[in-house]
Amino acid sequence: MAVLNKIAKVVAKPIPRLVTPKGHAVIDYASVGLFLGTTAWFWRRNQRAAVASLLCGSAELAVMLLTDYPGGVKRFLSFQTHRELDYALAALCATIPDSLALEGADARRFFRLQGALITLLGELTQSSAVPATRQRSRAA
Repeated sequence: MAVLNKIAKVVAKPIPRLVTPKGHAVIDYASVGLFLGTTAWFWRRNQRAAVASLLCGSAELAVMLLTDYPGGVKRFLSFQTHRELDYALAALCATIPDSLALEGADARRFFRLQGALITLLGELTQSSAVPATRQRSRAA
């Protein structure tokens, strides 16, 4: 995990979890919009950064739509699993500048800051507010 992600996690630990699952969903949708918007913005400047932003936004959108929380559609993943996948996406975002050898300070800064913000959101979200509603069926 990148340094900014670790700092965000340490800073948020003593702060009470203020973000409700509904608020988390709204911020997730804003994050997807930001990823897709920066895809368009990076397209002429840095196509590797644009494609990486498109993939991160698509991954975030897929996880959101499959989560059992107020913003979800299919309700396939539990909210706790969603949060764990958010941490994975945050780590991915933070390592994209180095793994893709992105040039330009704007692209590097965007992915590192986005990774830190996703980590911070995960740390500030109430996890016990959404009960698991999905029942697993037994094998025959």
